[in-house]
Amino acid sequence: MPVCRFSALSALIAVSLLAACDPQVLADKAMRRTAETVVRPVLARELPGTVAEAATQCVLDAAGTDEIRALARDVGVEAGTLTVQNIRNLATRPSATACFARNGVPPLKG
Repeated sequence: MPVCRFSALSALIAVSLLAACDPQVLADKAMRRTAETVVRPVLARELPGTVAEAATQCVLDAAGTDEIRALARDVGVEAGTLTVQNIRNLATRPSATACFARNGVPPLKG
């Protein structure tokens, strides 16, 4: 009997590991991290360090997959006016403003 339990446990662990290695999940995480490097400097213009980091997470949580991809396109360059406007639009969504409130992030100016 212990051998069967071990096999079932091994199978469960293997399935969990395979799920964690889903290429789409990995790609989405990489895209989000890339978008963070675009969003954080824009928000840091108005918000101090840890507050800008919290705001960045709130904005990205409010964004859809296509919006995150669009934000990530500005990686390696200063965010353009359209990207800045998109970040501001995302920051005004109800889910982002609720997240701001939960994390002590003040509303963006302008």
